[in-house]
Amino acid sequence: MKKKITFISTVILFSVIICFSQDTARDFSQTQQNMHYRQQHYLIKDRVDIPLVIGGAAFSAYNFSRISKKSSTPVSVLEALHKGDVNWFDRWGVRKYSKSIDNASYIPFYIAMPYPIIFFALDNKMRKDFFKLTFLYAEAIIITGVFYSSAAGYVNRYRPFVYNSETPLDKRSASDSKKSFFAGHVALVSTSTFFMARVYADYHPDSHFKWLAYGAAGAATVATAYMRQAAGEHFLSDILLGTTIGTLSGILTPELHQNKLLKNQRLSIYPLSDQGKGFTAIYRL
Repeated sequence: MKKKITFISTVILFSVIICFSQDTARDFSQTQQNMHYRQQHYLIKDRVDIPLVIGGAAFSAYNFSRISKKSSTPVSVLEALHKGDVNWFDRWGVRKYSKSIDNASYIPFYIAMPYPIIFFALDNKMRKDFFKLTFLYAEAIIITGVFYSSAAGYVNRYRPFVYNSETPLDKRSASDSKKSFFAGHVALVSTSTFFMARVYADYHPDSHFKWLAYGAAGAATVATAYMRQAAGEHFLSDILLGTTIGTLSGILTPELHQNKLLKNQRLSIYPLSDQGKGFTAIYRL
């Protein structure tokens, strides 16, 4: 009888040990997942972000198809246009088209577009999240693209050079001359550069170079804005709106995806407590 009781007790004891071990392993695994979750700078919600990116890209493509179908402006309409038709805030921006400055305005644009992706690949910390950051960058660009393509597709606003008779007639009458609203180049440059500045600051919060990144973003945006205006491509109001939309898209896209747990540096979570099971959370005042 005693042997039987001892055997049963041994079985029960081993069962308890196995269950306890499984619970401990499960808790440890869950805690590790939580720690991995906390260490992520940005979180992507598949059910929200993926449809947003696909839908935004499709809607932008549709808008650009509308833009490509814009008709040219008849000469009779051009002859009836006057500088006085422009609102007082933008009137000073009417000028002759400059091809050389227009071409130069594409330089910061072509540099800014791959700029974040190059840094994602070169930076040790950001390289680990290369695909996630690239996806978020694409989302920011698409958001800006939706706003720009909608404005350019549904609004016909003549560029400043259209109101200047010294601009060649074929340039003034082209369908492209109706896309002044709003400054797409400026919007995309500011989106790209300010997105990169914000991401760099999040991955390197203690680095003084983050201010250099923000300074470079501002300089690239201002340079693009100046050249687009000097070329006679956009009015000041077009540039201000493009800058605002691009900057907000570049900064808010990473901000809205930021991991709030990682941002709270006072909270620390460790995988095991003093008893060897679960986790320990320490909050520093």
